[in-house]
Amino acid sequence: MEEMKTNRDDYGPAVATQYAYIAQADGVRGGHAIIAGTRIGVHDVIGLLQNGETVDSVVTQSFPNLTRAQVYECLAYYEDHRGEIDVLVARQMSRETV
Repeated sequence: MEEMKTNRDDYGPAVATQYAYIAQADGVRGGHAIIAGTRIGVHDVIGLLQNGETVDSVVTQSFPNLTRAQVYECLAYYEDHRGEIDVLVARQMSRETV
């Protein structure tokens, strides 16, 4: 796989995925899928959407540095990796309710 740099060089190179805006990097969010150039996990975005946020509210309120294209790419990634993302969202939600 092709390597690409995130904006946080101290974490090492990110590994590009088949998705233009999604990457994975050792030491960043446990190596789980993130939005390239950020530390925002795909599961962070999906969790918001599952809890009633809209794409527009994600990009205007929750993560104003993201584009709509990045959020839609998270949805595409989720469609192909539901099991993985559902586990991460469930873990995150259980920590928030404790």
